[in-house]
Amino acid sequence: MSRTIKFAKAGGPEVLEFIETPVAAPGPHEVRIKVEAIGLNRAESMWRNDAYIEPVSFPAGLGYEAAGVVDAVGAEVTGIAPGDKVNVMPSFSMNQYFTYGEVILAPDYAVVKHPESLSFAEAASVWMMFVTAYGALIEDAKVTEGDFVLVPAASSSVGLAAIQIANYAGATSIALTRTSAKRQQLLDAGAAHVIATAETDLVAEVMRITDGKGARVAFDPVGGPTFTKLLAALSFQGIAYIYGALSEEATPLPVLEMIARMLTVKAHNIWLTSGDAARRKAAVDYVLKGLESGALKPVIDRTFTFDDMVEAHRYLETNGQFGKIVVTVQAGLADSNVDTAAVREAGAASSVSSTARVAG
Repeated sequence: MSRTIKFAKAGGPEVLEFIETPVAAPGPHEVRIKVEAIGLNRAESMWRNDAYIEPVSFPAGLGYEAAGVVDAVGAEVTGIAPGDKVNVMPSFSMNQYFTYGEVILAPDYAVVKHPESLSFAEAASVWMMFVTAYGALIEDAKVTEGDFVLVPAASSSVGLAAIQIANYAGATSIALTRTSAKRQQLLDAGAAHVIATAETDLVAEVMRITDGKGARVAFDPVGGPTFTKLLAALSFQGIAYIYGALSEEATPLPVLEMIARMLTVKAHNIWLTSGDAARRKAAVDYVLKGLESGALKPVIDRTFTFDDMVEAHRYLETNGQFGKIVVTVQAGLADSNVDTAAVREAGAASSVSSTARVAG
């Protein structure tokens, strides 16, 4: 038997339940993994609320990222064997596969060999953040030396990845954050410039930094009314990527301004990259090279235990983290690179005894 986390109706973190189920045998092109760590994403909160890019089929599992050890492989799986350390990267529907479990099944195309320089907790955090940013900034925009890149919600995991990837490509990153509270953290994380949007005129400051030219690229997970300011801060023929909807308000488009300055607005998500075999391989190679060189580094804000998943989701929804939230499972506590003190603090009060119960 294995514990997985599912939910039977949309709602807050309290709808998450532990369910004990028999460990399933992997089918063709499937890999069975004993999970050590899970990376949490805002998409999973939206999924839990049935407010994501596809409708939820109930009862539903959730989770896009994990790191662990292969337990078994199905027919026609090549290059992956029991005992291998692996990661799961987002490239499937959560109606088909999920990662919130002690033992999970994943499609073989979503399984990546574990970067040996990383702990399980670190590896569970890297694929959504870096591949999402890579797809927009490198694969599509092809940012390079001389480019300025605006990064709203810069303290999120994908925001920090965008800063690192912009720097890695030789571009200049401009981190946007609401107040100055995280200014020094963002500078320490590699941002060339930091703008506190609630304290400074965003457009004027971007124009000052860019000598009046504006930024060529904006990479935005927020949308909402302030999106027009991002467009106003772009250069002639600039590109704005919108990959999230953290704002619940409408996102207006200044059509005449866009026509006059020939701006481009593109919807973006990780599937453009992870859903194509050739693009997925290029992205994995790029991220691995960046990790090996030290140009790309996982940033973990806080670690929870599997038993404390409800609290982890509550924390996720505060939007206060700096980097990734990670949940450890099974032997993750024995991993010398995991912050065990933070794990103990986060999960000391949690335990599970019933077959199906609220996961908090």
